Amino acid sequence: MQLLDKLHFNEKGLIPSVIVDNFDGKVLTLCYMNKDAVEKTIETGKVHVFRRSQNRLMIKGETSGHIQMVKRVFFDCEGNSLVFAVEQHVAACHAGYKTCFYREYIPGTDIIQIAEKKVFDPDKVYR
Repeated sequence: MQLLDKLHFNEKGLIPSVIVDNFDGKVLTLCYMNKDAVEKTIETGKVHVFRRSQNRLMIKGETSGHIQMVKRVFFDCEGNSLVFAVEQHVAACHAGYKTCFYREYIPGTDIIQIAEKKVFDPDKVYR
């Protein structure tokens, strides 16, 4: 795969990958991919990630069904990171929010606030 020849994976064989909503450009999540995850993502058109905590390849939305359909793929000038613009089905975050970046820190204060609304109940999805 020509894309793999342009990418530089770290010493653990991983590359950071930012997932953004193709519609509004909102950052949905940051994940890590190994070569297998990149290949499966390109091959199927659905985001696959390498779960470091479980040391395995998985499709994003494997448990919830909240898959991410790839629309565009970008990589940085040095080939050290990827950006996938996706059509997000329901939500990206296992905590019930569209984006994993639902908490906001207000600079100059000690305030951290929830900046998004929940779009699903995780207790009902992840039984």
